[in-house]
Amino acid sequence: MSTRAIQKAGAPGGPGHYLTNYAEARRTFSWADARLALTGRTDPTLNIAAETVGRHIAQGHGDRRAVRFIDRHWNRVDLTYAELQRRSWRFANVLRTLGIARGASVATLLGRVPELFTVALGTLEAGDVLSALFSAFGPEPLKTRLQLGHVQVLVTTEAFYRRKVAGIRDALPELRHVLLVRDDATQAMPPGTLDLAALLAEAAESYSTAPTRDEDVALLHFTSGTTGKPKGVTLPHAAVIAQHATSRMVLDLHPGETYWCTADPGWVTGIAYGLIGPLACGASLIVDREEFDPERWYRILAEERVQVWYTAPTAIRMLMKAGTALARAQQFPALRHMASVGEPLNAEAVTWGVEAFGRPFHDTWWQTETGAIMIANFAACEVLPGSMGRAIPGVEARVVRRTAAGRLEPIESADEVGEIALRPGWPSMFTGYLENPERYAAAFADGWYLAGDLARRDADGHFWFIGRTDDVIKSAGHLISPFEIESALMTHPAVAQAAVIGVPDPIAGQAVKAFIELRRGFTAGEDLRSQVLGHARRLLGAAVAPREIAFSDGLPRTRSGKIMRRLLRARELGLPEGDLSTLEGKE
Repeated sequence: MSTRAIQKAGAPGGPGHYLTNYAEARRTFSWADARLALTGRTDPTLNIAAETVGRHIAQGHGDRRAVRFIDRHWNRVDLTYAELQRRSWRFANVLRTLGIARGASVATLLGRVPELFTVALGTLEAGDVLSALFSAFGPEPLKTRLQLGHVQVLVTTEAFYRRKVAGIRDALPELRHVLLVRDDATQAMPPGTLDLAALLAEAAESYSTAPTRDEDVALLHFTSGTTGKPKGVTLPHAAVIAQHATSRMVLDLHPGETYWCTADPGWVTGIAYGLIGPLACGASLIVDREEFDPERWYRILAEERVQVWYTAPTAIRMLMKAGTALARAQQFPALRHMASVGEPLNAEAVTWGVEAFGRPFHDTWWQTETGAIMIANFAACEVLPGSMGRAIPGVEARVVRRTAAGRLEPIESADEVGEIALRPGWPSMFTGYLENPERYAAAFADGWYLAGDLARRDADGHFWFIGRTDDVIKSAGHLISPFEIESALMTHPAVAQAAVIGVPDPIAGQAVKAFIELRRGFTAGEDLRSQVLGHARRLLGAAVAPREIAFSDGLPRTRSGKIMRRLLRARELGLPEGDLSTLEGKE
């Protein structure tokens, strides 16, 4: 695994980078200036919808293309900023016509369709709370989230309603209205539902944006816990300040640039960086309505002349699995910056970006709770493959340990592992766990927010991911990083994906077991198992390398692409599997 720095060159003819001198940016940056750069005001009142759409229209950019949607047949539908505003205003009026009071929860179950933008922006315009749900959820996880969120309005498709919602409707007494995106307008409406298109057609095309304050709740996202119900994370309207600033500092996104975020809108990235942040920057978004397909993705990058691309490590590894030749068959002259989000990015995936596209992928780290990117590899700075990057300007991030007295203190040694901690104060920080103040309070200690991720921090401030606090393996007195072992395994030519867990060992306490998916052209067997084990031992040493390897046709993943180590561990040890609502392929 090479950690040699990769120098990043700008694309020919591309815009200048927003952040060119990291040390100077950290010295001069302030969130007050970031607010001014977005709103032009200092008072603590702002509305996400107004700052993402209305501001550009006021500045004379209403005719700029805001979003291009691409369907399975390669048909394109474009919406300008002015059209987005008209649609969002209509939906805000629909909510008021239906008697929905300000502050109510409005959920979407839509996927990547134009109506998602209409409903999301209209909900925020009205001062209501947006909860975007993942369209692949089945009835039970949907029921749980709709109940926890006290959702009063659900907007979904006719097909999703019949298949997922109709059977649970009686268990949702707070759900006052279901608005449908019609699949076939000639068919009768399901009982107890309303036609979204008809309501929008009758609504007024002007609206006075709700005067929301910084701290007013704007977004409700759900994250899975290891047990029990999902956590409802609330984010304020002020989140747009950090999402705008990081879209510029980290994604290096300029007005009018063509930008593609591949995240599903049912996840926090799909809203923060698939909608709010890039629109606040005045970018032109690409939204592919289809699921992952390597050839289709390369065609979109080439034909749409995508300039900035934000995707996930799982997708990158799947592209690697499909072969570098497929990438090289296309030309991407406009592509100037590529970034990754969702889980740690292996060093091999970073350098593969150079091999396939002529530039590296830049890893970023953040959480639903942080509301925006906190640690990143910046566009104009060198990339250390395997590193999470450095804290963004405006955020104090450290690695901390607990003292014998139970206090937290920053770790100064570059080799010592500790928990990532962030000093509260950035504008997108979550305001609570829904109806769980005890859990919210437990996330903070001694003036720090504790992220639950373990890392080390080198002398230059680069963070290196070790694992979740409950993922790290303790063997013979050593703390072993699953991510480090997985990254080493992936340097073997046969390994496409890897996941590592600790299993009980009578002598060492825990031993390392690896589960791997193979690349095309390789067949599981004892010879290959011995080769991969030997490869890992050469790279890692016998004390750290896996004792056992199991081949898998498909590792368990969340629908956002993260490998579920806890599920592998539960199945291996016969433990309760916990909340499986986000498991890929489960309804």
